[in-house]
Amino acid sequence: MELRQLKYFVTVAEELHFGRAAERLHIVQPAVSQQVRRLERELGVTLFTRTTRSVVLTEAGQRFLPEARAVLAAARRAEDSVVTFRPSEALVRLGTSEGLGDRLDGLLRAFARLCPSASLELLHAPTLDRLQRVRDGSLDATIVRGSWPASGLDLTPLWMDEVWVALPASHELASSATVSFASLASLPARLSPPSRNQPLYDLVVSSCREAGFEPLLGKEFTTAQDTLGTLGFGRPHWTVFYRAHANLLPVPGVVFRPLRDPAPRMQTYLATPSDRRLTPELAALIEAARETAGD
Repeated sequence: MELRQLKYFVTVAEELHFGRAAERLHIVQPAVSQQVRRLERELGVTLFTRTTRSVVLTEAGQRFLPEARAVLAAARRAEDSVVTFRPSEALVRLGTSEGLGDRLDGLLRAFARLCPSASLELLHAPTLDRLQRVRDGSLDATIVRGSWPASGLDLTPLWMDEVWVALPASHELASSATVSFASLASLPARLSPPSRNQPLYDLVVSSCREAGFEPLLGKEFTTAQDTLGTLGFGRPHWTVFYRAHANLLPVPGVVFRPLRDPAPRMQTYLATPSDRRLTPELAALIEAARETAGD
């Protein structure tokens, strides 16, 4: 049994889709499938029930998942104990969300000013993974958008992220400076499913209902590149991005517009462990985050 196999298994279990798991792992799908099947042969059990439409954990897979995660967490801790050891320099490991843009730049500048003797290491991973890493100590803190299970964590409110709509540039709504939610009622919405981003899904659906309609759900949001590619040149539909992320994504055939009636916003937090001593470096990071929130 290899750590690589456990990592592939956990990623597939979280995505319940071999293609999306391969995208997260930055490898081709056949390699993921091959290693998972090899792991199943070594264990002598079937971990997933596979059909052409779905991938579901078996009972054996459900039992194996928490143990696999524990092994990977232990491996990360073992690696961190030597890789990040810097006797002359403190290191703060910060988990980040996609598309933070100028907000992250401001936080990094403030931290460098408040704690010039420390270095900051950034890590991007799925939200639940980052929160668990803060709990187990392989991350010192993480930025997180929206409300997630927070046992064992302290959440410092930071800024509010505006949520914008992404539309085909050729659509009549693209000519408006802002787009009302009600005007989207007849168009399919391509959203991340609740299993991947419950807070954003709930915010968008509740905004649609406030505007008087149930969203017409189309294909799921996969990656920013693939989703925006089909949005710009496929059949008319819409999706959402945070303003800071939208500003980083000039895509041919796509426009980003603020929303109104309602104008949704998502609270962003800094999650830190509640059961460990607050180091001077982590205190400086929290102060930097608070300064950035006030910008």
